[in-house]
Amino acid sequence: MRRKGSPEELERRRYRAIQLLEGGYDAGEVARRVGVDRRSVRRWKAAYREGGDQALKARAVSGRPPKLSAIQKEELEAALLAGPEAAGFATDLWTCPRVRDLIRKRFGVRYHVDHMGRLLHTLGWSPQRPQRRAVERDEEKIQGWVKKTWPGIKKKPRG
Repeated sequence: MRRKGSPEELERRRYRAIQLLEGGYDAGEVARRVGVDRRSVRRWKAAYREGGDQALKARAVSGRPPKLSAIQKEELEAALLAGPEAAGFATDLWTCPRVRDLIRKRFGVRYHVDHMGRLLHTLGWSPQRPQRRAVERDEEKIQGWVKKTWPGIKKKPRG
């Protein structure tokens, strides 16, 4: 399992291990000091012997490249902020299937609906549930009631 930390931090850990090895410490002691398994220290030592400093350098994280570019993600966020109705949906509620459909229409990229939550999370969005409110609701009357009527009927604390 990969250690936590940025690639630069992990690189610094490897260089520190080599410094300690060159300082005369054995692999077990070096492993304890840098917080890794001694097999990792031995692997780093062998790589350093074969490839020098270049063998300990941080490498780009492997994995599938993202389907949307950074610019497309910015455009997606702007479309999300404009709202679902501006994107042609009947109600003002974003759902994962709607976001998926928006991405397919705008960018021609297909995502599985289950991935939408992860994608939205990378953009800084979190799942929210709309509050259910009656269409007939009159906010001004409610605020007036809360300010005038409610104080007269609520229980007063004993003093």
